[in-house]
Amino acid sequence: MPSRRITSKGPPKGPPKAEPSNPPPRPPRLSETFVKSVSQAGQYGDGRGGHGLRLRVRQRSAWRLSKTWAQRLRINGQLVQLGLGTWPIVSLAEAREQALANRRMVMRGRDPRHYAKVPTFAEAAEAVIGLHEPTWKSGAQEARIWRSSLTRYVFPTIGPKPVNEITTADVLAVLTPIWQRETGRRVRQRIAAVMRWSIAQGHRPDNPAGGAVTQVLPRRIGARRNYRSLSYAEVAGAVQVIRDSGAYEVTKKCCEFLVLTAARSGEARLARWKEIDFENATWTVPAERMKAGRPHRVPLSDRTLELLREARAFRDHTGLVFPSERGKKLSNMTLSKLLKDLNIAAVPHGFRASFRTWASEQTDAPRAVMEAALAHRLGDQAEQAYARSDLFEKRRQLMAAWSAYLAKPNPAA
Repeated sequence: MPSRRITSKGPPKGPPKAEPSNPPPRPPRLSETFVKSVSQAGQYGDGRGGHGLRLRVRQRSAWRLSKTWAQRLRINGQLVQLGLGTWPIVSLAEAREQALANRRMVMRGRDPRHYAKVPTFAEAAEAVIGLHEPTWKSGAQEARIWRSSLTRYVFPTIGPKPVNEITTADVLAVLTPIWQRETGRRVRQRIAAVMRWSIAQGHRPDNPAGGAVTQVLPRRIGARRNYRSLSYAEVAGAVQVIRDSGAYEVTKKCCEFLVLTAARSGEARLARWKEIDFENATWTVPAERMKAGRPHRVPLSDRTLELLREARAFRDHTGLVFPSERGKKLSNMTLSKLLKDLNIAAVPHGFRASFRTWASEQTDAPRAVMEAALAHRLGDQAEQAYARSDLFEKRRQLMAAWSAYLAKPNPAA
């Protein structure tokens, strides 16, 4: 069969037709089920038609994830990110509704940031209670206690005020009449928690109920005088000053060990090598050296283990981890004198207070875990029953976080 000849008809007329291409797959939309179950930190967009809405998942601590809504928009030629609240306080449907409203506002030449509603203190307090109630040990009961104390002592004064308008003077007006009772301390903590939430939501830059407010309130009658201590932000710097000093090496290591473990002076100074379990990273303090009269296990962080390995160079016949230069027990005065000579405005026991404040303000560790880390007895029988396990693994996470915090170049940041 003769082959068929193909002849060219010249170049095609008009511009070449574009090759057909398949559109990129449409990104999946978020679902309430996904939002509830996702546990991997990251950002998850709402796909096309989501108006820049995304879910931001962050690992706040070993105990808690935070899930917040954000929206990326181009306003006046600049790409900005708007916070739309925290899940589950703001549902997926509500976040989408707000994202759409913001998009429409931008299309009309308006800036959504100028129209964001600032909640009142009462509204913010309810948001905080709703956020934490599912994770509180006795959730409903604790929520009732919060609502009762805030309704009685706080809402009459600052409940209707937008959180960005509340001042230290407002907080003092609430606290001064009740400060001589334990109620005053607890109410301050609750106001401070609401203010921290407000800062995180971008409604204000500072906390008018922070620790500084207590400095202008009278000392509570009958309150025990606190040991001199540093703010937790100053502790890392103090540890570095101790390391760099020309003091006896064992004294310096004992002081750092005391800071890292949040131990009492006598517990640290009299530590013995037979109490240290390197394999399981645990220090077991015998009952006779514990204030509560029972053995106490202390989880050891990587830095603490490193310090103990360094201390092996000074091991002697006493069996003490930190023997004095004369081969005897270090005295509490030795540690106190070291701090005084280095102009560190604290006593050895004060580092426990620094640790406790850090744990309270910078972590989400339950109160029972913080108190167990300090070998404190908890208040009521229910809490004591809860702590019988000594919460060791949770304490290990907390002490590792404390060690990591102290290792930061600038932990105050």
